[in-house]
Amino acid sequence: MKKKVALHNLGCKVNAYEVEAMQQLLENAGYETVPFEEGADVYVINTCTVTNIADRKSRQMLHKAKKMNPDAIVVATGCYAQADTEKLKEDTAVDLILGNNQKTQIVEALEEYEKEHAKQVQVIEINHTKEYEELSIASTAEHVRAYIKVQDGCNQFCTYCIIPFARGRVRSRKIEEVLSEVETLAAKGYKEVVLTGIHLSSYGVDFPKEERESLLSLIQAVSRVEGISRIRLGSLEPRIITEEFLEGIVKTGKVCPHFHLSLQSGCNKTLKNMNRRYSAQEYAEKCELIRKFYPAPALTTDVIVGFPQETEEDFEESYEFVKKIHFYETHIFKYSRRHGTKAASMDGQLTEAAKAQRSDRMLELHEIRAREYEEAMIGKKMELLLEEEIEIDGRPWYVGHSREYVRAVISKTDAHRVNDLVTVKAVAFARDHILETKEV
Repeated sequence: MKKKVALHNLGCKVNAYEVEAMQQLLENAGYETVPFEEGADVYVINTCTVTNIADRKSRQMLHKAKKMNPDAIVVATGCYAQADTEKLKEDTAVDLILGNNQKTQIVEALEEYEKEHAKQVQVIEINHTKEYEELSIASTAEHVRAYIKVQDGCNQFCTYCIIPFARGRVRSRKIEEVLSEVETLAAKGYKEVVLTGIHLSSYGVDFPKEERESLLSLIQAVSRVEGISRIRLGSLEPRIITEEFLEGIVKTGKVCPHFHLSLQSGCNKTLKNMNRRYSAQEYAEKCELIRKFYPAPALTTDVIVGFPQETEEDFEESYEFVKKIHFYETHIFKYSRRHGTKAASMDGQLTEAAKAQRSDRMLELHEIRAREYEEAMIGKKMELLLEEEIEIDGRPWYVGHSREYVRAVISKTDAHRVNDLVTVKAVAFARDHILETKEV
């Protein structure tokens, strides 16, 4: 009888990709994937450690798995497993710990555990490895959009961030490996790919000089794959935005005008304390440059509020900067103190109440700006990738995303099906943050 495995992902798109890759390795080895409920023989939790809350959620899911079936093998893998191995070694809910760069070994690790029935720990010193962990997927749970991991690790060491300690140094995936995966997915009908990584802008910096590639050369190579109509990019650093980069991606005709440009703060003092390596002014220039090449791009960003030593004036400076840029979406994070990072031992830690108040103000601004951007789309043409069928007030619609990643619906008819690309015109709001469109 086939062994049943249930997988659960916490955290980012890179983690989600790795879960799908592990699932395919397990299925190829004869396991049957089942929902994350009672009755599985093996539970695999891909953990996250980006905040204290992520740590807590990771522990909760591991304990939940053991509770659902005390006889099951519970596997902790991912960033929390890498960063806090010692704590997990003591946790009786966990049978097998697989660090980052060990996920390809999941089938062998489970076989080993079955033989020994003693707690297994496979965690390498992640900061000493230069190997890119070669995971790949041949299909994905998303029916029309495929996330593809092309890079791992980070060399930046922002003072608040634990991720370089959990993911190690920059390791890039060879272009031919990426292309092979994209070709497989395109042959299965996927029209949109999203290139993701832990620090995507660093793609290629670790290759030897004779093999030197960059994120631009990777995008150009992917754009030549037949069947791929849209390329979306994960989170970018401001420094990668140059005339040459933008000229190159515009020429492909396939890169979506949707740029997630990580900010963290609009106050120079805070940026310096964070070790972010750019000023607010430089960041604003990069946004202007994008708008020079793309007429109405969707710019999205991350902002941390309540960083140590952020005064009320510093926050106001950051708030006014975010207001001035006119982002489509702003993802707001209250600063989370991470043991082992420089910011954790800084003076001037703020109260949770102060962080919450600042977060609320930024969230209000985000709502206003998101609505403004969507309203500006009304009356304009857009290209919609149909993703699934939904009902709104009893009516059937197809829902999808525009190139700008704005959600929109079109009336369901026999003329279209899921995974079609349709040129439409936005006419109104179907409901909050979803535009109603008509075919043109």
